[in-house]
Amino acid sequence: MQTPADLIVILGTGGTIAGTAASSSDGVGYTAAQLRVEDLLAAVPALAGRRLEAQQVAQLDSKDMDFATWQRLATDVQAQLARPEVAGVVITHGTDTLEETAYFLQRVLAPTKPVVLTAAMRPATALAPDGPQNLFDAVQVAAAPGAAGVVLAFAGRVHAAAQVRKVHSYRVDAFESVDGALVARVEEGAVRVLGRWPQGEALGLARIARAAEAWPRVEVVMNHAGADGTVVRALQAAGVQGLIAAGTGNGTLSAALEAALREAEAAGVAVWRSTRCDAGPVMDLPGLLPSAGALSPVKARVEMILTLLGQSAR
Repeated sequence: MQTPADLIVILGTGGTIAGTAASSSDGVGYTAAQLRVEDLLAAVPALAGRRLEAQQVAQLDSKDMDFATWQRLATDVQAQLARPEVAGVVITHGTDTLEETAYFLQRVLAPTKPVVLTAAMRPATALAPDGPQNLFDAVQVAAAPGAAGVVLAFAGRVHAAAQVRKVHSYRVDAFESVDGALVARVEEGAVRVLGRWPQGEALGLARIARAAEAWPRVEVVMNHAGADGTVVRALQAAGVQGLIAAGTGNGTLSAALEAALREAEAAGVAVWRSTRCDAGPVMDLPGLLPSAGALSPVKARVEMILTLLGQSAR
């Protein structure tokens, strides 16, 4: 008899959602990644009727996210999605680098089943923790008919991986879809779809098979008043293989910074222009350094790393 695809797998990676503080009134002086994913589920009794499995993939503060963890997470997610009984995967994560992990997983896997990241701005020990509600919502999204791709379920809203950015340092609704519509909302446990689920062509796990310590080094430099080429030249001397320029406005760069970036490009360093603005694309115009399109600087960095990995594999 065929097993129904109703199993939701929860993968834990740490973060504030698993954080604890000495006092329930302390919302910032906590230590992240203290509770295991089983502990997080125990705090959401409303999920007791769901068919769930839990696995701890990592236990870290997401500011310390690294390539090796990305590799392990992508491999584990693909393995879970390949199981016919699995309807979707939920990943608990820290908020700091969540948008980078989400974009990475979407580009590598482009899953036809839902992969739902969720997180919290308050630790589990807070007077009113936001993690339990976010985890409950994420499971509803992972089980929603027709759901697919990598999304974030957070504060009742569902964001596509390519769109989501953390836009506030403290609020419990810290994320926005900055240049497009929401994918869905979660209202009293019901998923109301508003847009298209993320789609795309998977780059595949082979793209990221190289040992994590040998991944290309790509850094972000910013244009600002008084910006010159000192940082660019220092990074070039340190062996950087790619640079994302977080320009002002439509990817504009000071004359000195642009000159240094062009020198680096001529020496074989990949250079793309993004913008430090919260939203909007960078136009790809003749005579200018290549554009990263609508990608934020940190997502452009992920894209460049994946591009360089692909080039080195040829």
